[in-house]
Amino acid sequence: MAATTGPTPRWPLPTDPPVHDPILFAQAMRDMRLTWRARGVLAELATGYDDGQEPTISALAGLARRDRSAAEGREAFTKAVKELRHVGYLVPDASTSTGVGERLLVDLAPAKDAHLVLDRWGHSAPEEGR
Repeated sequence: MAATTGPTPRWPLPTDPPVHDPILFAQAMRDMRLTWRARGVLAELATGYDDGQEPTISALAGLARRDRSAAEGREAFTKAVKELRHVGYLVPDASTSTGVGERLLVDLAPAKDAHLVLDRWGHSAPEEGR
């Protein structure tokens, strides 16, 4: 799939995608300890950024309404970030320990303890061809 041309985004797409364990990422995206909103924020941050291009949490939360289009507002975004920090998916970057414009790093380790929806009725996987 070819990249679209146009204006350079404020936070460009990464030239090299981040290396995450796909199982941990899938478990994180299905972790019922998180709201759908928090999972969306985690997916955005886990997508990765090139070095020096990472937005701060305050920069993402502070996007003007015209820039964020259909995205959540400041309060909703801030709640999602607090949720992710509480569970441990986002940890402060040591270089911004003051908290000013805080950069947070994605840590998928909490996905090992994800609360997943269990198959309570013993359904099997769909058979191939059905």
